[in-house]
Amino acid sequence: MKHSSECGHDHSHEHSHVAGKNIHHHAHGDFASGGRLLLVIVFNMVITAAEYIGGIFSGSLALISDAGHNFSDVLSLCIGYAGEKISAKKRSGLYTFGYKRFEVLAALINSLTLILIGLYIFYESIERFRNPQPVDFSIMLPVAVIGLLGNIFSILVLQSGVHHNLNVKAAFMHLFFDAVSSVAVIIAAIIIHFTSNYWVDIVISFFIAVMIIWSAIGILRESLRIFLQGVPGHLDSDDIYNEIIKVDGVESLHGLHVWSINSREVFLSCHIRMDESHPEISDLVIQGVNNMLKEKFGIEHTALQVEMGDFCGGHTGGCCN
Repeated sequence: MKHSSECGHDHSHEHSHVAGKNIHHHAHGDFASGGRLLLVIVFNMVITAAEYIGGIFSGSLALISDAGHNFSDVLSLCIGYAGEKISAKKRSGLYTFGYKRFEVLAALINSLTLILIGLYIFYESIERFRNPQPVDFSIMLPVAVIGLLGNIFSILVLQSGVHHNLNVKAAFMHLFFDAVSSVAVIIAAIIIHFTSNYWVDIVISFFIAVMIIWSAIGILRESLRIFLQGVPGHLDSDDIYNEIIKVDGVESLHGLHVWSINSREVFLSCHIRMDESHPEISDLVIQGVNNMLKEKFGIEHTALQVEMGDFCGGHTGGCCN
């Protein structure tokens, strides 16, 4: 029996042992520096305060709702900043994977916060429907425009990291839907100005609440999938199994597990049974499987156990379920 297992890695390099050789590759860098995150955090704090005060003085629930959505952006970015710092810490004897999953915890908190804010806006919209009040267009419109410009700026700052970090994706979705809601508030302000239909403000608030909750569900689902160690959505475990079986020297395969610890790094472990008449090619089989997994599925973290005998009971054996 022979093993191929990945060693631990720090923030700057990852090491994978294949057939007795070390293969080094650079880890993904942080999606953005702490300075850029702090800039967006401070910027959105100012926007949130401006929209909330503007909503109070103008009487616009839609503007107050947008301020609440923007406040969730601030929370998301603050947790994201902490997540980036903590996730970057090196592994220890207690936390052998390091703190990389903190990114997912932060995304989970962000998504739950979004849902709560959305439900609160629903409640306030119902209360406003029961007790309608006039809205001041001269305050509502310019404040909404300021909010939109601030959201666009923040989106441009964070855009580069949206595909590499689940927590950043959550923050980006906050900002994107807040920009959309700002556009909706601007449209509502114009309609109110020309028609005096103040109920439009309530309708827009409902619209914002729906967007907030909808945007949170996808992030919540992905966060839970990672916590429950499910197979990443872009991969199919059956496809992976079939491709490993095709590698020369592999007779059978069992105990296949595919999971991820954050939004970037996928891990795989399995037991590979080889033809007993060719024990000398085990290193080549390990190397072949690792090369195939990296090329076809982007999986670079593996722990492969090579077996000559059938002591695990084959594909349905119980030694690695």
